[in-house]
Amino acid sequence: MSYTLNSGIKGSINLSTKQIQDWIESYRVGSKYVTTVGKEHFGLSPELVADFKVHNEYSEQREYVTAIQPTAVSKATEQLTDAYNQHKVLIQVECKCGASSIVESAYKRSKWGCKECGDIVFLDSKKGMVDTTKGKAWYMTNKYFVER
Repeated sequence: MSYTLNSGIKGSINLSTKQIQDWIESYRVGSKYVTTVGKEHFGLSPELVADFKVHNEYSEQREYVTAIQPTAVSKATEQLTDAYNQHKVLIQVECKCGASSIVESAYKRSKWGCKECGDIVFLDSKKGMVDTTKGKAWYMTNKYFVER
Protein backbone atom coordinates (compact mmCIF):
# COMPACT_ATOMS: atom_id res chain seq x y z
CA MET A 1 0.00 0.00 0.00
CA SER A 2 1.24 3.50 -0.76
CA TYR A 3 -0.14 6.60 0.89
CA THR A 4 0.21 10.37 0.81
CA LEU A 5 -0.04 12.43 3.98
CA ASN A 6 -1.82 15.78 4.09
CA SER A 7 1.64 17.39 4.26
CA GLY A 8 2.53 15.84 0.87
CA ILE A 9 4.93 13.24 2.23
CA LYS A 10 4.59 9.90 0.48
CA GLY A 11 5.21 6.49 1.96
CA SER A 12 4.60 2.83 1.26
CA ILE A 13 4.32 -0.39 3.24
CA ASN A 14 3.75 -4.05 2.38
CA LEU A 15 0.59 -5.30 4.08
CA SER A 16 -1.16 -8.67 4.03
CA THR A 17 -4.79 -9.02 2.96
CA LYS A 18 -5.92 -9.03 6.61
CA GLN A 19 -3.83 -5.95 7.39
CA ILE A 20 -5.27 -4.13 4.36
CA GLN A 21 -8.82 -4.91 5.52
CA ASP A 22 -7.95 -3.67 9.04
CA TRP A 23 -6.46 -0.46 7.61
CA ILE A 24 -9.52 0.24 5.47
CA GLU A 25 -11.77 -0.27 8.50
CA SER A 26 -9.60 2.07 10.61
CA TYR A 27 -9.69 4.64 7.80
CA ARG A 28 -13.51 4.47 7.61
CA VAL A 29 -13.95 4.76 11.39
CA GLY A 30 -11.15 7.30 11.86
CA SER A 31 -9.22 5.33 14.48
CA LYS A 32 -5.43 5.06 14.59
CA TYR A 33 -4.02 2.00 12.84
CA VAL A 34 -1.12 0.06 14.37
CA THR A 35 0.31 -3.19 12.99
CA THR A 36 3.48 -5.24 12.82
CA VAL A 37 5.30 -5.78 9.53
CA GLY A 38 8.12 -8.24 9.97
CA LYS A 39 9.94 -7.11 13.10
CA GLU A 40 8.84 -3.47 12.80
CA HIS A 41 5.79 -1.78 14.30
CA PHE A 42 3.93 0.57 11.98
CA GLY A 43 1.34 3.17 12.95
CA LEU A 44 -0.70 5.48 10.80
CA SER A 45 -3.35 8.01 11.69
CA PRO A 46 -6.19 8.14 9.10
CA GLU A 47 -6.84 11.84 9.78
CA LEU A 48 -3.33 12.63 8.48
CA VAL A 49 -3.69 10.54 5.31
CA ALA A 50 -4.81 12.44 2.20
CA ASP A 51 -5.07 9.32 0.02
CA PHE A 52 -3.86 5.74 -0.23
CA LYS A 53 -3.65 3.01 -2.86
CA VAL A 54 -3.42 -0.74 -2.42
CA HIS A 55 -1.09 -2.19 -5.05
CA ASN A 56 0.96 -4.96 -3.52
CA GLU A 57 0.98 -8.69 -4.24
CA TYR A 58 -2.06 -9.27 -1.99
CA SER A 59 -4.26 -6.82 -3.86
CA GLU A 60 -7.19 -8.46 -5.62
CA GLN A 61 -7.41 -5.44 -7.94
CA ARG A 62 -3.83 -5.97 -9.11
CA GLU A 63 -4.50 -9.65 -9.83
CA TYR A 64 -7.52 -8.67 -11.92
CA VAL A 65 -5.55 -6.05 -13.86
CA THR A 66 -2.66 -8.40 -14.64
CA ALA A 67 -5.13 -11.08 -15.72
CA ILE A 68 -6.86 -8.88 -18.33
CA GLN A 69 -4.00 -6.62 -19.31
CA PRO A 70 -2.10 -8.70 -21.90
CA THR A 71 -5.09 -9.37 -24.16
CA ALA A 72 -6.54 -5.87 -23.86
CA VAL A 73 -3.20 -4.21 -24.55
CA SER A 74 -2.36 -6.48 -27.47
CA LYS A 75 -5.74 -5.84 -29.12
CA ALA A 76 -5.41 -2.07 -28.64
CA THR A 77 -1.85 -2.13 -29.98
CA GLU A 78 -2.93 -4.19 -32.97
CA GLN A 79 -5.77 -1.77 -33.78
CA LEU A 80 -3.45 1.22 -33.46
CA THR A 81 -0.81 -0.40 -35.68
CA ASP A 82 -3.44 -1.20 -38.32
CA ALA A 83 -4.70 2.41 -38.23
CA TYR A 84 -1.18 3.78 -38.76
CA ASN A 85 -0.38 1.27 -41.51
CA GLN A 86 -3.46 2.32 -43.50
CA HIS A 87 -2.12 5.86 -43.89
CA LYS A 88 1.56 5.13 -44.60
CA VAL A 89 2.94 6.37 -47.89
CA LEU A 90 6.02 5.29 -49.82
CA ILE A 91 8.64 7.79 -50.93
CA GLN A 92 11.28 7.14 -53.59
CA VAL A 93 14.36 9.26 -52.89
CA GLU A 94 16.92 9.95 -55.61
CA CYS A 95 19.81 12.19 -54.60
CA LYS A 96 22.52 13.95 -56.59
CA CYS A 97 25.10 11.96 -54.57
CA GLY A 98 23.89 8.85 -56.44
CA ALA A 99 21.89 7.28 -53.60
CA SER A 100 18.46 5.88 -54.34
CA SER A 101 16.08 4.44 -51.74
CA ILE A 102 12.45 3.72 -50.99
CA VAL A 103 11.27 4.76 -47.52
CA GLU A 104 7.97 4.73 -45.62
CA SER A 105 6.45 7.83 -44.05
CA ALA A 106 3.43 8.34 -41.82
CA TYR A 107 2.16 11.01 -44.22
CA LYS A 108 2.93 12.72 -47.52
CA ARG A 109 5.75 15.28 -47.23
CA SER A 110 7.18 18.00 -49.43
CA LYS A 111 10.83 17.43 -48.42
CA TRP A 112 12.94 14.62 -47.03
CA GLY A 113 16.60 13.87 -46.29
CA CYS A 114 18.98 11.58 -48.15
CA LYS A 115 20.13 8.61 -46.06
CA GLU A 116 23.65 8.70 -47.50
CA CYS A 117 24.72 12.36 -47.54
CA GLY A 118 21.94 14.07 -45.55
CA ASP A 119 21.07 16.57 -48.30
CA ILE A 120 17.45 17.67 -48.63
CA VAL A 121 15.38 16.24 -51.47
CA PHE A 122 12.10 17.77 -52.62
CA LEU A 123 8.80 16.34 -53.81
CA ASP A 124 8.36 16.47 -57.58
CA SER A 125 4.62 17.02 -57.73
CA LYS A 126 4.65 17.24 -61.56
CA LYS A 127 6.09 13.71 -61.79
CA GLY A 128 3.62 12.51 -59.16
CA MET A 129 3.68 8.90 -58.05
CA VAL A 130 6.07 6.40 -59.62
CA ASP A 131 6.06 2.60 -59.70
CA THR A 132 8.60 0.92 -57.41
CA THR A 133 9.30 -2.61 -56.25
CA LYS A 134 7.24 -1.94 -53.10
CA GLY A 135 4.33 -0.26 -54.91
CA LYS A 136 3.40 3.31 -55.85
CA ALA A 137 5.60 5.97 -54.24
CA TRP A 138 5.95 9.74 -54.29
CA TYR A 139 9.08 10.84 -56.15
CA MET A 140 11.58 13.12 -54.39
CA THR A 141 14.85 14.40 -55.79
CA ASN A 142 17.47 17.16 -55.73
CA LYS A 143 19.00 16.24 -59.11
CA TYR A 144 17.09 19.10 -60.77
CA PHE A 145 15.06 22.12 -59.68
CA VAL A 146 11.63 21.23 -58.37
CA GLU A 147 8.84 23.78 -58.05
CA ARG A 148 7.75 24.07 -54.42
